[in-house]
Amino acid sequence: MNEDRVQFWSLYLTRFAEGFGFITLITLLPYYINTLDPTDTTILGLTISAGLIVGLYTSGFTLAQTIAVVPIAWAGDRFDKRWVLLAVLGVGIAVYGLFPIVDSSGSFIAIRALQGIAVTGSGLMSLSLVGQIADAGTRANYIGKANAASFAASIVGSLSAGTLYEAFGFGPIFAIIVCIMFVAWLGTVRYLDPDETRIIGFPFTDLALNRRILTLSSFRFQYAFSVTLVRTWVPIFAGVSAAQGGLAYGGLAVALTVVAEKFTNMCCQPFTGRLSDSYGRALFVFAGGGAYGLIAILVPFSPAIGAGIGLPSELVLGVPVTLAGATLPTWLPLDTIPDQLTLFGDVSPAFLPLVALSGLLGVADSFREPASMALFADEGTDEGGVASSFGIRELIWRPGSVIAPLLGGWLMYEVGMASVFYVGGAFALTGVGSFLTVLVWFHGTDALTEW
Repeated sequence: MNEDRVQFWSLYLTRFAEGFGFITLITLLPYYINTLDPTDTTILGLTISAGLIVGLYTSGFTLAQTIAVVPIAWAGDRFDKRWVLLAVLGVGIAVYGLFPIVDSSGSFIAIRALQGIAVTGSGLMSLSLVGQIADAGTRANYIGKANAASFAASIVGSLSAGTLYEAFGFGPIFAIIVCIMFVAWLGTVRYLDPDETRIIGFPFTDLALNRRILTLSSFRFQYAFSVTLVRTWVPIFAGVSAAQGGLAYGGLAVALTVVAEKFTNMCCQPFTGRLSDSYGRALFVFAGGGAYGLIAILVPFSPAIGAGIGLPSELVLGVPVTLAGATLPTWLPLDTIPDQLTLFGDVSPAFLPLVALSGLLGVADSFREPASMALFADEGTDEGGVASSFGIRELIWRPGSVIAPLLGGWLMYEVGMASVFYVGGAFALTGVGSFLTVLVWFHGTDALTEW
């Protein structure tokens, strides 16, 4: 195995650890809502609604990410990215060890903010190093593989979080995360070479005015609202009570809705990244973003889709059992399975369509993500500040990721669950429309396939 390949694998392990911790908290979010039971709170005469507190469960995380981006990215370009990566992985180990002490909404929001710093730092440094080590003609492919490692962790994390939560509660989940983060830290120490690049000054200044980055920003700024709303509220839609507009599914059923998006994204990204290296990255950004918006709008229709295709009104999701020498299917009407072993609880006809739509969201985003990341890596490498380029990419995302959860919480409580997905889909569609307009106006019609 050559030296670069070993380094890529150590970075893939880091991406796995980061993805595992991040998705675990997303999967457990509806159960934290149910356990902590947020209510309207008055602080210094100002009333904070339950919906805004729910929004802060995610916005506290993303606000901390926003604050951390510039100093971490600057440190990565100015000093050794390997040492910066080791430092933030160490912070992550400490943070995940603190989650079992959560006993209120305030402590949950505070610890999630610390998690945001760890996730941002490990994501920035690992992707910067992947982009720096890879050649320009293979960059999207390697980034796609790095993202696939993160999505693989998302699948394992979602399923294990649901299973462990149902059996043991929150504690053992975080012990596993700490162990995985520590293994990633050891792998980085052992296999990743020191980074000898040093960028003097503040590369954010020049990169912020880069024409390609500005063009991508016209899309990415709006798309952040879309993805944050949809990814956060798919598991909430599946897990919260019917009174709050959800489907009230059990832990493993919620995990499957999350896993479907991660699995299809994981499988597709190395392939779509390789295609975007060959056929034009801007085209993949446009097509993936538009498809994502259209699919997001369909999510609230999953109950109607399930009823329309004739799924039974009451289903049980379990494991196959053997009866009289014949293996029964996993999905059957309840009254036809005398002794079915139920793992996931009763689910409605909306479940299969919701899982399918979640999977399609993953396919759509797999076209967009490696192409977008490779474009930022290209510009950062050419301009001498790859960590700063990814830092700008993160900053563009932050307004949407901070504001969208607050907006989603307000929409969920004041308008209705479906409105969250309608608004999320609309942001994606306006984003690709803006991107195409700016791209053609300033760079010509050929830019869609030449970038």
